[in-house]
Amino acid sequence: MLKKIILSMAVTALLSSGIDAQTVINGAGSTFIYPMFSLWSSEYHKIKPDVQINYQSIGSGGGIRQLISGTVEIGATDAPLTDEQIADAAKAHGPVLHIPEALGAVVVMYNIPGVNKTLKFDGPTLADIYLGKIRDWNDQRIKKLNPEVNFPDKPIIVVHRADGSGTTYIWADYLSKVSLEWKEKVGVSTSLNWPVGIGAKGSEGVSGQVERTPGAIGYVELTYALQNNILYADIKNRDGYYVKPTVESVTFAAAGAAKTMPKDLRFSITNAPGKESYPISSATWLVIYQNQPDYQKGKATVDFVEWVVTKGQKMCAGLHYAPLPPQLQKMCIQKLELANYNNKKLLAK
Repeated sequence: MLKKIILSMAVTALLSSGIDAQTVINGAGSTFIYPMFSLWSSEYHKIKPDVQINYQSIGSGGGIRQLISGTVEIGATDAPLTDEQIADAAKAHGPVLHIPEALGAVVVMYNIPGVNKTLKFDGPTLADIYLGKIRDWNDQRIKKLNPEVNFPDKPIIVVHRADGSGTTYIWADYLSKVSLEWKEKVGVSTSLNWPVGIGAKGSEGVSGQVERTPGAIGYVELTYALQNNILYADIKNRDGYYVKPTVESVTFAAAGAAKTMPKDLRFSITNAPGKESYPISSATWLVIYQNQPDYQKGKATVDFVEWVVTKGQKMCAGLHYAPLPPQLQKMCIQKLELANYNNKKLLAK
């Protein structure tokens, strides 16, 4: 599916290259949302053939750096900007707007010779694997969670992101909530000092590394695991239930978010309460400048983002992302109403 979307985007770009007065919007960042963003871009171009959207799937960290440097109109990130990044952006081009675009699941994928079943993990066990404290697949702590599985006497090959990654931020945010040792020794960031493991660039790189490495474990957005037909685990949630990563279980994790939503729309739903909540769930954001430097490009950017958070949400489930709850969609529109060019609002009423 993802390959078809990318091919469609390439064809669209080729066919549209001769259109006069075309507005080009450049975006960069998250690999987590790349499959969804690619589909949105392709479908939006059919509606607005005079708008061409280019996107670089370089990781959330790279996307935010490009936004702050002013080389893209949209920074896509799975980690909301830190206060320091917001200050840096404000010095460069003014205040930014965080616009949640979709909700998704980070899954634990694995490649264990002779094991073809869905495994179960809890947070402390995953933290200890990534801390290097659990080194073998036949460790008693893993076997206790999966008593029916005959694990090989084989070392665990930990795979993590090598680049600045919002997916890493989600992963670390979750592990910090379930392991005090992880929180104190490693912490939460898009780039970490990893205790153990092999680094791979992008979600595509992590998926590929796990797929070709016997004994490997890694973390990616759900779509990448499905795309590569790699097994992924059920995770024990905050209420003690093992939950599969699905659109529905991510939606349950986000169900209460709108009730306590901060005004700047920077929030976390990892380790959310609820029997049916998948614990490694997250929003992902489109970040744009409130004060746009060019009217035509600014309006095209705001119109696209408005379409993404409304009509574009209908496409989310097809690629295994969860759509934004209606109340959160309304909050996104209220944020977009702040976008302007020389104090002229850009969002059409």
